[in-house]
Amino acid sequence: MRPQGAGCGDAPLPAARRREPVRPARRLRGGARRVRAELPLLHDAHHRLTPIQAARLGRALEPYDLFWLEDCTPAENPEALRLVRQHTTTPLAIGEVFNTVWDYQVLVREQLIDYVRSAVTHTGGITHLKRVLEFAAQYQIKSGMHGPTDISPVGMAAAMHLGLSLHNFGIQEYMKHGALTDSVFQQSFTFADGMLHPGDRPGLGVTLDADAAGGFPYQTAYLPFSRLRDGTVHDW
Repeated sequence: MRPQGAGCGDAPLPAARRREPVRPARRLRGGARRVRAELPLLHDAHHRLTPIQAARLGRALEPYDLFWLEDCTPAENPEALRLVRQHTTTPLAIGEVFNTVWDYQVLVREQLIDYVRSAVTHTGGITHLKRVLEFAAQYQIKSGMHGPTDISPVGMAAAMHLGLSLHNFGIQEYMKHGALTDSVFQQSFTFADGMLHPGDRPGLGVTLDADAAGGFPYQTAYLPFSRLRDGTVHDW
């Protein structure tokens, strides 16, 4: 029997966060009033809202002209997005949990979303994600490729180059990698003034330093998981 609090490789289990979806939604409406005049707003609900909660939030935020409302309901349930679409004109983004063009069939064909959020590394590489985005382009749906730091600089560069090839490019998510990652992956792309530039090296412009990588043995890590206030496990 594994000791309490231990996980794979005896690493600590992920931390738990307690939250109630409705309360952050109310706070978001207040925050939107204060910052919308200065910045475009994007909000990620991490699939936590019910269809009615998402529809209410999307409608309430319409005066603040969100760039998008992301993952407002579980992505696998197109019926939920149909209900949200019926009640709000706030743009919807979804897809970072999807892996193939088939996941998008109904969502794109019925124009239930406005932005495709898949990552190159999770969706069959450049060729397959390009297939998804070319399908989406027929319905005036744009790209918004996933780009967190748990995707390597190789995946980030691949997304950037794919975005440059699309006429339905929308926006590229970008989170700067840390100094340790940058010491292993030599990158030609740069970020300045809100813009990414691919650089002028051949290919994707990223080189792996295998010797440097050898200095960092694998360490088990987890994303946090969420519980409602009553302790129920909920979408992260």
